[in-house]
Amino acid sequence: MIKKKIKKKDNIIKFPTKLSSLEKEIEGIVFAAAEPLDIETIESKISKKTDVHKILLKLQLEYSERGINLVCISKKWSFRTSPNLSKIMTQEKTFEKKLSRAAIETLAIIVYHQPVTRAEIEEIRGVAFGTNTLEILMELNWVKPGGRKDVPGKPIQYITTDDFLSHFNLQKLSDLPTVDELGAAGLIDSTNIDNAIFGTGKFYKEKQDDKKEDIYSNIDEMLSSTLDSEEKN
Repeated sequence: MIKKKIKKKDNIIKFPTKLSSLEKEIEGIVFAAAEPLDIETIESKISKKTDVHKILLKLQLEYSERGINLVCISKKWSFRTSPNLSKIMTQEKTFEKKLSRAAIETLAIIVYHQPVTRAEIEEIRGVAFGTNTLEILMELNWVKPGGRKDVPGKPIQYITTDDFLSHFNLQKLSDLPTVDELGAAGLIDSTNIDNAIFGTGKFYKEKQDDKKEDIYSNIDEMLSSTLDSEEKN
């Protein structure tokens, strides 16, 4: 009985072969980098001058059919898991974080009064609040420091971020509902709300700018109608 020798296949991943020393350098530099690298940064790290872009394109082709791809995004190069493996590599976790009443009130004040200082927030709320209230809003990236107020002590002012607008599906602050709109929707009792509360800060300025834009957009029509009436007379 003749026994056949069966060669066992190892599980070692074979990386691109026949690479020059410079190609290996560039491969290693990009692989070990903590963040994507541009060509200028790679050039500053290699042992001698070469056409880095050409080598990167060669490596990109070598890795194109592998589980790891060499990609270029915004002129910066990095190794990433192949998009074909995204389903098995993705791990999703959901964390629910309920905002406290103090955080909700603080956010509302910042939204409609920005830029606003901590002292001004406390004055409007009528009560002091813990330091973690603002920290929570900043962790969510809904609120950020927006410079300092030009008064003694120069306190920090707080404003909303682009992430706040994106989360609530708003294009700009002036898309926020006014006190009258909130009252019409039954969300607040507008008869007991001082309209001046909503008439401050960047929100109010954007509302006024919108009104100005509406006026100026109709100015040609107004002039035309006036001229027409004068000609008829």
